[in-house]
Amino acid sequence: MALLETWRNLAYGNGSDDKEKQRLWDGYFAIEKGIYEKILSAPTEVITGTVKELAEKYETEILIMTGFLDGINESLKGYENPIDTMDEDTQVKIEIDPEKLYYNMVAAKAEWLYNLPQWDAILSEERRKELYKQQKASGTVRKEKKIFPNDPCPCGSGKKYKKCCGRNV
Repeated sequence: MALLETWRNLAYGNGSDDKEKQRLWDGYFAIEKGIYEKILSAPTEVITGTVKELAEKYETEILIMTGFLDGINESLKGYENPIDTMDEDTQVKIEIDPEKLYYNMVAAKAEWLYNLPQWDAILSEERRKELYKQQKASGTVRKEKKIFPNDPCPCGSGKKYKKCCGRNV
């Protein structure tokens, strides 16, 4: 079984009760925060190594590192690691795209991560606010203005909607 599948089974539930899962996630989030603090302290550094080497570097278990790599994978510069097939000896690379990472942290509602003080040296407060607003707006569904039969047709013909494009509906 690939590491990612093992991690997901553990984290999302096969056979564990809610308290066990909560304990796992609480521990994971604390470790994740520590790893991000280190990565964001040197945001231009390209980190490479096997999954096992990175787990040792960040003083965590291989499965926790797998979860971390799964979470950061969409925030990397121009590539993704082979998370679906990786094992502990798979070479991986972490080269963050700070804007993507911040955006994805907001999307994940990971306030403990997107409010880390290390962001101050990476992205301006104004840029972080822009990214925050962009992400929040991306999930907002806006209803278009309803067209009623006696309204002018939106095609610009000057006719009433019911006598123009509304006939085809």
